[in-house]
Amino acid sequence: MKKYNTSPLSGMQELLPTEQAVFDQLKQNISDVYHHYGFLSIETPIIERTDILFAKAGGDTEKQIYMVSKTAESADSADQALRFDHTVPLARYVVEHNNDLVFPFQVTQINRNFRGERAQRGRFREFYQCDADIIGREKLPIAYDAKVIACIYDALKTFKLPKMLIRISNRKVLAGFLESLKLSDKTTEISNIIDHAEKVPLEKSREALAEIDLNQDQIDKIIAFMFTRGDYTEIEEKLHDIMGDLAPISEGLAELKEVFDILNIKKTGNCIIDFMIIRGLDYYTGTVFEIMLEDHREIGSISGGGRYENLASNFTEMKFPGVGGSIGLTRLFFVLREYNLINLEAAQPIDYIILPISKNEYEASFELAERLREQGKTVDIDLSDRKLGDKFNRASKISGYAIAIGNDEVLSGNYRAKNLKTGEQTPLMLP
Repeated sequence: MKKYNTSPLSGMQELLPTEQAVFDQLKQNISDVYHHYGFLSIETPIIERTDILFAKAGGDTEKQIYMVSKTAESADSADQALRFDHTVPLARYVVEHNNDLVFPFQVTQINRNFRGERAQRGRFREFYQCDADIIGREKLPIAYDAKVIACIYDALKTFKLPKMLIRISNRKVLAGFLESLKLSDKTTEISNIIDHAEKVPLEKSREALAEIDLNQDQIDKIIAFMFTRGDYTEIEEKLHDIMGDLAPISEGLAELKEVFDILNIKKTGNCIIDFMIIRGLDYYTGTVFEIMLEDHREIGSISGGGRYENLASNFTEMKFPGVGGSIGLTRLFFVLREYNLINLEAAQPIDYIILPISKNEYEASFELAERLREQGKTVDIDLSDRKLGDKFNRASKISGYAIAIGNDEVLSGNYRAKNLKTGEQTPLMLP
């Protein structure tokens, strides 16, 4: 017999049932919070036309797109591809259905995306993204930026993680700042250097700025700018010291203040303004944010997003400004598991397993299972002919409780549920 490699492809997540139960519960928690905030669910096709995806891809992302060929020939000329995120398909969706949508359109997508990432630990080529977006038609008030951030934060709170930190910034502030230094033509290079500054020594950032022909005064001001963080009053004072005249960044500062103030009104955790937050994707035009664990900064951001004014500019002349955020659940689950920050025993695939002693108890077992299922419980019945001890052993690996049913239980109608972690037995209360 031919021997097959049965391991999953590199970069594809495959979990054991108990791990999958925890993953599914986290995914459901996110979905519940999104819906409680008023976001509506949609699903866009996994396969899109390549011209749709390439319209917004570019750079490394375009190289990572999985092409789909309908024939056995090379996929080089394929006209279809797997989506690499939810945002581009969302833009197409909004243009296609805009006459039938209610704006602002609050939408959530929780599903798989695909990228040909370089195979390495913690980098996935098939992954779940949990997106929440709000799209306006022609205009969208800045207050919605704060709403998305608060929603994402509350979704992450369901993970019961250590102290989280919300870091917000605004791309208009950076643009105005660089304009004041007459460096607008170097925005891409400088943004990239700031975006990577936390991962390298400070001297490396200085060297990188010098390599793009900035003078010492410009380098000093950019370094001071990117290390500016705190509440609104603090950052305004620091920016005044760096720039003097704040007129070039007034629009961005006003938007930052509004978002920051709303988050404080809602008491959305620990929030600071931090100009180290850039978000590298081209479509962010205003507010940008990231959420991280304060005591585990080495993990990096656990969520992020921002404002985009031109969501569908490649597909229509109509204006659909929006703001969105995403939780990359597959990567986050992997990282949290590595750091022992989630309890893999927190959820069990099955609530109850019923253990009939013999075939004589089958009828009672099926009746009890139906009563429990009517209460929304997941229930299995062990119909094997193994010894009762072996049945309990199996049950302990996939369930929280087991209910043994013998002749006495059938006659009395009284059942006891055994907690398979503690061994404690309690009467089963049924209506």
